[in-house]
Amino acid sequence: MQNVTNSIGMRLRRIDPGAFTMGASSVPLPDELAGKPHRRNGDPDEHPSHRVRITTAFYVGVTQITNSQFEAFDPEHRHLRGKLGFSAEDDEAVVFVSWHEAIAYCGWLSRREGKTYRLPTEAEWEYACRAGTESHFHTGDSLPDVFLKNPQRSWYPDPARSRDDEIVSLRVGETPPNAWGLNDMHGNVEEWCSDWYGPYVGDAQTDPIGYASGDFRVTRGGSHGTELYYLRSANRSGALPDDRHWLIGFRVVLGEPPSTRPLGQPGQRFHQIVGSQAPRSRHESADDPVFLEPREYVRIAPGSEGPLFSHHNHDPAIVACDNGDLLAVWYTCVEEPGRELGQAASRLRADEDEWTPADVFWNAPDRNDHAPALWNDGKGTLCHFAGLSAAATWGNLATVLRRSSDHGATWTKARIIIPEHGIRHMPVQSVSRTRDGSILLPCDAVTGGSGGTALWISDDDGGTWRDAGGTIAGIHAGIVELSDGRLLAFGRSDNVDGWMPQSVSTDRGATWQVSASPFQPIGGGQRLVLLRLREGPLFFASFCRDMPLRDASGEARPVSGLFGALSFDEGVSWATRRLISDDGPGRTLGTTNGAPFTMSASEAEPRGYLAVCQDASGIVHLISSRLHYGFNLEWLRTLPPAL
Repeated sequence: MQNVTNSIGMRLRRIDPGAFTMGASSVPLPDELAGKPHRRNGDPDEHPSHRVRITTAFYVGVTQITNSQFEAFDPEHRHLRGKLGFSAEDDEAVVFVSWHEAIAYCGWLSRREGKTYRLPTEAEWEYACRAGTESHFHTGDSLPDVFLKNPQRSWYPDPARSRDDEIVSLRVGETPPNAWGLNDMHGNVEEWCSDWYGPYVGDAQTDPIGYASGDFRVTRGGSHGTELYYLRSANRSGALPDDRHWLIGFRVVLGEPPSTRPLGQPGQRFHQIVGSQAPRSRHESADDPVFLEPREYVRIAPGSEGPLFSHHNHDPAIVACDNGDLLAVWYTCVEEPGRELGQAASRLRADEDEWTPADVFWNAPDRNDHAPALWNDGKGTLCHFAGLSAAATWGNLATVLRRSSDHGATWTKARIIIPEHGIRHMPVQSVSRTRDGSILLPCDAVTGGSGGTALWISDDDGGTWRDAGGTIAGIHAGIVELSDGRLLAFGRSDNVDGWMPQSVSTDRGATWQVSASPFQPIGGGQRLVLLRLREGPLFFASFCRDMPLRDASGEARPVSGLFGALSFDEGVSWATRRLISDDGPGRTLGTTNGAPFTMSASEAEPRGYLAVCQDASGIVHLISSRLHYGFNLEWLRTLPPAL
């Protein structure tokens, strides 16, 4: 029997056993399909290609599950029809369904029909999609226009960058079927698969079912609002199983699941191997000035094309672990809006002087994983916050939280703490706890260079989160609680009378009073930091141009570049300022993406996104987009030598 129609009118096609080559084609992609040089051979997770044998026939849905089919199981889903403009009609693909909801649907349908319905394995999905082909699409090495629905990098639903024509029909069955009679295998909506996502192994496999566990469930097929490249037969995507948005739906398989054993987990990465488990201090004395030699923490081999990229490494976070290690995380990509953007990590162990080589830290497949933030909660736990895009760009981020109780060696599965994909959800590396125990998480409120920062607050140790409601002046804001309970923040852009904006809130972020700060404004490629030091004063770091700075002679001279400032009166004044430099003769170092700059007694790094933490010994660890600086309070208070 080649066709089955069940009691709710769902049509399924029989797929016979067979073998195929799974993964990237041996033929490089043409320029018009690859789009970018790093994609000519497909994504790294499509390699190595390998032979897969499917030994048992199964039936697969001719189309993706529709609204009417899903709502026979869950009538309440009707309230989500048309959300953000998508999928309002009975015969459109159902969206805004999580992996768990898709599994629940399969269970309901199995009970109703008395047969086993389930999600396809990733291998079954690609086998059925290819339908005997080895080309980039089941239509050949190009995809006809009829399959394409808004085939571009989308910022939707960012109101500043979206367009009306991004709302497209998700009606199923309108594209020509493949040779095995299946519609919509390229595009329309992504489809949940049963597998946990993980790297391919090179050996031939029989009825593979993926990994025993993981962070992401595989999705396949690509969707509307997606570049053509991501609609290929070999392309792999993935999402957190709790995520639900307008790009992902599913189709079902009828047939018993394979009895194959899952794969084990990959081995440890460099940054997962921690130093001593006993708490220790990197430097024992804070009585004398300490300035550590600047060192690179971004260590990625030249020519790396994924999942680590030598092209663009930026937007870091840093945390001091309780065992004395430092952990740094940043994003690595070719283009900041691209789907290839993931997060890398490196570790500086307490008993070593060199950061480990970079390795993958967090990388949702084919999702833009923007804006990492790290924080030590002071209770033995590290927290990792990240923006999780529905697709490309940071115009549609949800926010996730992971925790580690072993100095960052292992992490809990990510929990989505701000589930709606949109704006005001992009974490800023300035997480802190107030005196009454609330956690403050700043998030950029916009996708552009100006427009402000939102503040999210958790009053139950990260369990639930709420938007405080107000908007801090400037993006990428640093924030700190003052001794009287007010909140103080500085941001980039939205300048006041030519100066960096300063925002103060007396109502926990519901409203902000904005005024000019005493600091020069900063712009593209620059981010400030603000931190209360263990010793009490506030520490601020940013960038300047020809700022007067007093040296040991008592004379003021102009300096330019990265500087630090201290306030001993809760931000009223910032008289103590210091160029972040070794005060030596000029020498060349590298800033963002390796661009050269001169460090001297009058010049310091000219740009970079800053992140800061302080370890148990009092050393302040300040990183830019490439370099790690270390110094203590006494060094900041010491006047630089006269020229």
